[in-house]
Amino acid sequence: MGIRGKHANQALRIARSAEPTGSRWLSLMVLCAGFLMIVVDMTIVNVALPSIRRDLGFSQAGLAWVVNAYLIAYGGLLLLGGRLGDLIGRKRIFLLGLGVFTVASVVCGLSFSQPMLIAARFVQGIGGAVSSAVILGMVVTMFPEPGERARAIGIFSFVASAGASIGLLAGGLITQAISWHWIFFVNLPIGLATALVATRLLDTDSGIGLREGADVIGAVLVTVGLMLAVYTIVESANYGLGSFHTLGFGALALGLLVAFLVRQMVAQNPILPLRLFRSRNLSGANVIQALMTVGMFGMFFLGALDLERVLHYRPLQIGLAFLPVAVAMGALSIGLSARLIMRFGARAVLLTGQVMIAASLVLLTLGPMNSDYIRDWSLPLLLLGIGGGLAFPALAILAMADATPSDSGLASGLLNTSAQIGGALGLAVLATLSTDRTGELMAKGQTAAAALSGGYHFAWAVGAALVAATIVLAAAVLKPQGATARESSIEIEEASA
Repeated sequence: MGIRGKHANQALRIARSAEPTGSRWLSLMVLCAGFLMIVVDMTIVNVALPSIRRDLGFSQAGLAWVVNAYLIAYGGLLLLGGRLGDLIGRKRIFLLGLGVFTVASVVCGLSFSQPMLIAARFVQGIGGAVSSAVILGMVVTMFPEPGERARAIGIFSFVASAGASIGLLAGGLITQAISWHWIFFVNLPIGLATALVATRLLDTDSGIGLREGADVIGAVLVTVGLMLAVYTIVESANYGLGSFHTLGFGALALGLLVAFLVRQMVAQNPILPLRLFRSRNLSGANVIQALMTVGMFGMFFLGALDLERVLHYRPLQIGLAFLPVAVAMGALSIGLSARLIMRFGARAVLLTGQVMIAASLVLLTLGPMNSDYIRDWSLPLLLLGIGGGLAFPALAILAMADATPSDSGLASGLLNTSAQIGGALGLAVLATLSTDRTGELMAKGQTAAAALSGGYHFAWAVGAALVAATIVLAAAVLKPQGATARESSIEIEEASA
């Protein structure tokens, strides 16, 4: 980065710091409200799936597309959405995505046929990806001061992580009290109110401009490649990880993504400048995000199945069962994690959180089949919430530490992409391993409940091993926050010279 770029960054820091504090925090609340609506939607649908199947006559395979259509669009467009925010303005992209998501939600609620609901869910995924891809970049830009940034990212991380629990609870409550249609209709007032307030509160940014044109070829390659990758992952549950379908489409997706990387080396205005990966923190954080999300996704998805199919919990009971995760994560993310990060550094807080997440999964793995919630679930869920509340804000801070204002939207989209692609791939693997283990146990004569429980416990053990691997990776690759802070201080001094 040249002296002119450093002066520009320093001027931006000064300008942002001079903005009224209350206005910035209100803006953060608006962004979090929009993001919470999107995150909650990812899990709120899961609880309503049985009702949707009965009303619209879905087969078991067809029902999966109510979820998969959203995931394919969402996972495929995060990276492009983040870069478009950098180029033409993050506020514009946020509002555009929010509008698309809200309108598509209404169409989902009005759906009277299978194709209508699946198509609307795909469009909903487009809106969700475009909107959420730029939010973290906007947060980083709004809060240049380290203490405020840590607290702001903590609040954002709480919304991102606890939204899954809130979705399970809200889905059970709305589906049982009214109907599945209203899990989509509730997005209309929330989306409209968020858009109206965001229009007034959020600063308008013009972006760095398309200049001589965006990399259209690169955009097509990465979007199609990521969508195809997500499709391959979610369909692997039906075809098998080693099937010709999975391997063939997986190879095609990999080929498109390799072609995209080659394109980025020669493109004049690349969608993903490869210079970003010179940052150890950004590269390492994305790998850690992908692997750590597997353990978290596996816990929520397989944990909900265990509570339903082995312990016979009702949908609302399942949502309530996960409340300790949301409460613990919220208590830490909103304030305490920021103070701990400022006191001990982001890497130390991240490592502590990772250890707690791994311990949570180990405890679940070692738990009995006929488990008692208070005795066998409450402590692991509490540890998971505390660990997530510490780890995810710290990881986001480390990932965004080296991103310039002009690249923050892309870095934000990249981190979200790693979570979604890693989580989807990991969940497909864990679900397959769980199913295979259940089949082995049933072949040995165990009851259906015992075999199911054994499969879930085995998958949690694999998830714990993956989180343990991220601990080693974080300790070996990520730079301590102090090193990043010193580099930032040198940059500021040079810019002021």
